[in-house]
Amino acid sequence: MSAVLEIEGLRKTYRSRKRGVRHALDGFDMRVEAGQVHGFLGPNGSGKTTTLRTLLGLIRPNGGRMAILGQELPQALPAVAGQVGAIVESPQFFPHFSARDTLGLLAQAGELPRQRVDEVLELVGLRDRAGERVKTYSLGMKQRLAVASALLKNPKLLILDEPANGLDPGGIREMRTLMRDLAAAGMTVVLSSHILGEIQLICDSVTIISLGRRVAFGPVDEVLAAHSQGAVRVRLEAVTDLPQAAETLTRAGIRVAAEPDHLMLAGVDKPATVSRVLAEQGLYVSELTPVAVDLESVFLELTATAPVPGQHRQVDQSTKVGEPGSGATTGGWGA
Repeated sequence: MSAVLEIEGLRKTYRSRKRGVRHALDGFDMRVEAGQVHGFLGPNGSGKTTTLRTLLGLIRPNGGRMAILGQELPQALPAVAGQVGAIVESPQFFPHFSARDTLGLLAQAGELPRQRVDEVLELVGLRDRAGERVKTYSLGMKQRLAVASALLKNPKLLILDEPANGLDPGGIREMRTLMRDLAAAGMTVVLSSHILGEIQLICDSVTIISLGRRVAFGPVDEVLAAHSQGAVRVRLEAVTDLPQAAETLTRAGIRVAAEPDHLMLAGVDKPATVSRVLAEQGLYVSELTPVAVDLESVFLELTATAPVPGQHRQVDQSTKVGEPGSGATTGGWGA
């Protein structure tokens, strides 16, 4: 597949008297193939919004390479702008205009056919509320309007920053379906979101950024498989046998975490081995369940942002590639 979006070694540095030098982007790489829904993930302050704003010409980078649809940025930005639709952070609209008026003005400015307004209002579910003033809209309805504005041009590349913000569960499912339908029709979608369960459901591939550097990328299933630790949940016929079982499995070289009514094991290649080791000690298993890794747990591991009881993590406390003990990798394209 051809790349719709390419970023290599992107750098952006901020300097201030109070904080000194801060590397918002520190050699960041990213690649998005045509026709994919691509998840762009990272903790607060990791560089996601800086990356998107740099792509759109709103921030000047300090170094690196960017290309959209095979054309180098920022030089070719005027040529490709008509093929890119984007919402970044929280877009603002005239509160006293209706959704139809708002989109009509945008369509006129972009020399787009008027019927496109009705098409995108239908797509995002605002058809029946299009005549109402935007100031009466809920957060979720404003977000639908933002997505409609990004779709007006029928772009080849759609960039959405937190498109599910404020949506109810039904709206989130509708947005998921819309993204998949757009990709099936040939559009490429870059989706930045903190709702990692949705990203896992909807995206073909992901890029994870932490402190301005890429810490993981690739097809979702491959990223999950690369960080699967062979986790297994074990329950015994007698809960009182759990301490002995934990000791037995630890002696066998298996990593064990004790819970009140079960054990969590890591690094188990063959779950049947667990049953055999315990049975030899007269300990009998009532449940032996492999636990599938999810994107949220991988994200928390790679970015070192998992909550720690009694601690209050600050925004910039995250993993940087190459830090001792970080466990983060940047293997693959552009590394």
